[in-house]
Amino acid sequence: MSRIGFCLTAAFFAAFLSGAALAQTSPSSPATKSTPAPSTTDSSKASMPTQVEKWTKDQWEAAKKEWAKETTKWADCRQQSSKQKLEGRKSWPFLYKCMTS
Repeated sequence: MSRIGFCLTAAFFAAFLSGAALAQTSPSSPATKSTPAPSTTDSSKASMPTQVEKWTKDQWEAAKKEWAKETTKWADCRQQSSKQKLEGRKSWPFLYKCMTS
């Protein structure tokens, strides 16, 4: 057998074996998806500040009323937001994170 034939045969078997390996890992993919379920809740918590950007003004005003009850923390968070030059809706995710941490 020539070198080219040998290389093609080896490449064929390598491709075949890697395809078989992929086929064997496919059934475990759903198991992998179910395993990160707890981290999915963590990621939903992490994405909450990005959801805050989509709140209506009424939702934002209601949150501000609740947070304003904690006067010291609310004032500190607002001051940090001002230092970062965050204004309007751009400040909402920061203030949410600050007040909920």
